[in-house]
Amino acid sequence: MHNILGIFVFLIINENVSEAYKLINLNNKLEENMKKMLQTVLISILFIPFAALAEVNVVSWGGAYTESQKLGYGDPYQELSGVKINWIDYSGGLSEVRTQVESGKVTWNIIDLYAKDTIIGCDEGLLVEFDFDNDFPPAPDGTPASEDFFTDMPSPCAVGNILYSWNYAYHLNAHPEGLRPSTIADFYDTDKFPGKRSIYTSAMSNIEIALVADGVKANAVYTVLENQTGAVDRAINKVKALCEDENGGCVFWSAGAQPPELLASGEVVMATGWNGRFFNAIVNEGTPLQMVWDGQVLDYEYFSLIADSPNQDEAMAALAYFTGTEGLAGSAKYIAYAPWRISSLDIITAGEPWYKDGVTEMMPQMPTSPANTKNYILMSGEYWADNQTEVGEKWEAMKAGL
Repeated sequence: MHNILGIFVFLIINENVSEAYKLINLNNKLEENMKKMLQTVLISILFIPFAALAEVNVVSWGGAYTESQKLGYGDPYQELSGVKINWIDYSGGLSEVRTQVESGKVTWNIIDLYAKDTIIGCDEGLLVEFDFDNDFPPAPDGTPASEDFFTDMPSPCAVGNILYSWNYAYHLNAHPEGLRPSTIADFYDTDKFPGKRSIYTSAMSNIEIALVADGVKANAVYTVLENQTGAVDRAINKVKALCEDENGGCVFWSAGAQPPELLASGEVVMATGWNGRFFNAIVNEGTPLQMVWDGQVLDYEYFSLIADSPNQDEAMAALAYFTGTEGLAGSAKYIAYAPWRISSLDIITAGEPWYKDGVTEMMPQMPTSPANTKNYILMSGEYWADNQTEVGEKWEAMKAGL
């Protein structure tokens, strides 16, 4: 034991924090309370430079999602470090980031982005590039951060935060038992399931879902889009036919809260949406909805660090904490989005029922769980970064003609 403590002190004196972290978490000779004490010491050392109570501004999407970030890792980090974390809502995109960077008046630090925006922002020099294994902590078993990520990052300026689903749901009272939708094809089947549908207002996710409903294999969607002439038109025409169908019809949504509300009111019989919003309606609001995972689009959210932002060292330290194993597991206590760190799932599994109510198990709710990924589309940020303008123009023309 004394030898282990001696090595720990030596590593700290020599500023080798990464190896000190591994020593704590990998050593089976340390009792759990000793591990926690040393972890506290390590965190305190990391935060010594930030004792001046600096502030870090984190920009995200608002609602239950931002609340899960705040409660899951923002507030714990603020309590540990003394660094004040301010949460700012926005509606997506890079326009405000460009304005701040180009004017030299950057006030935002960390921003939650779609994959395509991390690619564009990195290419334009708006975001900071990461060295993943040096900038982010390893998993508790010592696995380097880059090997603990769910998959590769879309750009060197992005670090994974959560994975979520564009799936669909229906109201149990809208369909008799024994005759309820269960596949993505059912979403488009107005003969079997008449009634209006609600779909996202933009092309992203709708194009992919329409192609799978039209017979394209989920894992071939982007191959078809990039290589088959007329694939985008095929998808848009599929959606147009649904919207113009006298047995169907479309109600477009833009805010995440709308799909559950439209289902609850009976205005539509099915709606695409984000699984976390459906989960909240079912578990927290008691709305009798059922999610359908077949043909889901598995999407991601990333954090990026804005170039030339103030308090950048403090912001980087906060970001490392947010996207570590325990931080991302913490956010899953408040929303049904899967953490980007593979090791976070072990914490959730060991702590079930993990949800904040102390009753609901979260692993079955994760978009990445085996039961929910039997037939899914993996969102391509690269495709949308390259094609969003052209596809978007065709999509808006279709909507204008309805």
